[in-house]
Amino acid sequence: MTTLTAPPAHATRAASAHRLTFGHLIRSEGIKLVSLRSTWWSLGIAAALSVGISMMIAAASSSFGPEFPAVSAILTPTQFTMLVAGILGAIAITGEYSTGMIRSTLTADPRRGTVLAAKAVVVSALMAATTVVMYAIAILATSPLLSEQIDWSDAAQSWIPLAYGVLSMVAFTLIGLGWGFLVRNGAGAIAATVGLLFVLPIVTSMFAMAGEAWQWIVDLGEYLPMAAASTISTPGAEDVLPALLALIGWVAVLLVGGWAVLRTRDA
Repeated sequence: MTTLTAPPAHATRAASAHRLTFGHLIRSEGIKLVSLRSTWWSLGIAAALSVGISMMIAAASSSFGPEFPAVSAILTPTQFTMLVAGILGAIAITGEYSTGMIRSTLTADPRRGTVLAAKAVVVSALMAATTVVMYAIAILATSPLLSEQIDWSDAAQSWIPLAYGVLSMVAFTLIGLGWGFLVRNGAGAIAATVGLLFVLPIVTSMFAMAGEAWQWIVDLGEYLPMAAASTISTPGAEDVLPALLALIGWVAVLLVGGWAVLRTRDA
């Protein structure tokens, strides 16, 4: 009978020594993400929506009156591009579960929290960079069409809302990633992401017609991700801290939930 023995200590140390560093893991996750056709389709659709809708709004800006902030032409498309951002975050992980690649990922680095963190950093960096480029293109494309130009000397009417817009797009992407880790199914994660970002705000707003007794639902709706993002990215907005904390809270809850599921379930 063959006797099973534990691996020698030097073998265990060797395996630990070959564990990927966080930098190598970031590089690996980046290569995986940018090699997917779905990534470039998602980013391309987001860019087309952002620039196209911005140009339409800018062309009609003379009808909105002098109170319309010019930078809103750049930020308004977020109501549509948020869905693309969330879906990108979801498929960044669910694709690995559908192909079985997640097992290779966790074999290369069994520190599951580190794997989640690396994916979050990569999708955040890619979405932030893409959003900056989208905004830059939209600004150049809409400049000849705007009835009034963006006042770059006024940070509250220009740089600050745009920075919050970038932050919001990153948050939407991480929300999708969190749902992806929780659900581990592409269709389910996308449905949950769309439901939270798009459907729930519509449902809560409908209660505004139901009278004072249901006003509390409308008030809670102000802390949903899209409403919170809209609040912080509104030009000249004051007291944005509650909305900012709400947006960060959604991201934190979903990522921590995804981490808990990743730790306790088999790949």
